[in-house]
Amino acid sequence: MNKQELIDAVAATTRDTKASTSLAIDAILESVTQAITRGEAVQLIGFGSFSTGARAERSGRNPSTGEAITIPAAKTVKFTAGKAFKDAVNA
Repeated sequence: MNKQELIDAVAATTRDTKASTSLAIDAILESVTQAITRGEAVQLIGFGSFSTGARAERSGRNPSTGEAITIPAAKTVKFTAGKAFKDAVNA
């Protein structure tokens, strides 16, 4: 499912306009992005939680040349599925 299909599905469920639903989904995604950028966790009970993590610097290899390279440290986004979401997927 892509973003437009999500908008269509939510608009059909809520019986709201696609334009209004699109604005709401964009606002939700922007709010989650801003919170994660500030280092906050976002918890959606029953669905899951988003948080930041850290990936340490590590060594790797360039696949085309085989040369050893250093992959720099980076921040990552982690998602942990909630119990209700896991149960729905495994049903």
